[in-house]
Amino acid sequence: MKWLALALVVLNVGVWQISEALGPGLSSVPAVSGNLPRVASLKIQDEPVTPVQLAPGERACVRLGWIQSPERARELLSHIPGGKVSRVSVEEIDRSLPSLHWVIVPPQPPAAAQEQLRAMRNQGIDSYLVTEGENKNAISLGLFESLDAAMSVLEEKKRNNFNVVLVNFDRNQISYALALETESSLVEEVVQAVEADYGLEFDFIEVDRCESVATPGKNP
Repeated sequence: MKWLALALVVLNVGVWQISEALGPGLSSVPAVSGNLPRVASLKIQDEPVTPVQLAPGERACVRLGWIQSPERARELLSHIPGGKVSRVSVEEIDRSLPSLHWVIVPPQPPAAAQEQLRAMRNQGIDSYLVTEGENKNAISLGLFESLDAAMSVLEEKKRNNFNVVLVNFDRNQISYALALETESSLVEEVVQAVEADYGLEFDFIEVDRCESVATPGKNP
């Protein structure tokens, strides 16, 4: 549907605007299946789609993301037909990801935390010491995308007389976007060339008029 809509607008008026890593603090992470999704699996919802009218021959500024590395972004450029783009750049953006639900034994004095950690591991409980941040010397019992899963673990530990709480685990991820300029009539061709090589649809494709270029009816 995205390409159908884009093609229709390009044909009529030009183009349109188409709008893990865990942070430091754990000495290690419990590898429990289903508890901690890879960051790449948490797809951020696409940005809103807002039409913009471009005149024939007007320059269009295009952004595509997200891309996992600047090297990958530059590699994608080699698949764009020669001479059809200009002002190419790779943008680095620090973006927020959905918080995870963290089950922990609250922070306590270092000696007490180490002693409890040893006792829990001797009972076969997956547990890890938090070594940095506001929850330093807490004991981690799992990070969960699902609140229901986190609550299940929380209630289980409480039934076993552990002092546990549920807190949010906020996180960010560095992502990359490919920015370029092209003729409005070439937008679809250029984006399709990059997207075909990427192997997946991008999370967002933005197409807008280039502000630095004079538009019809305006003085340069």
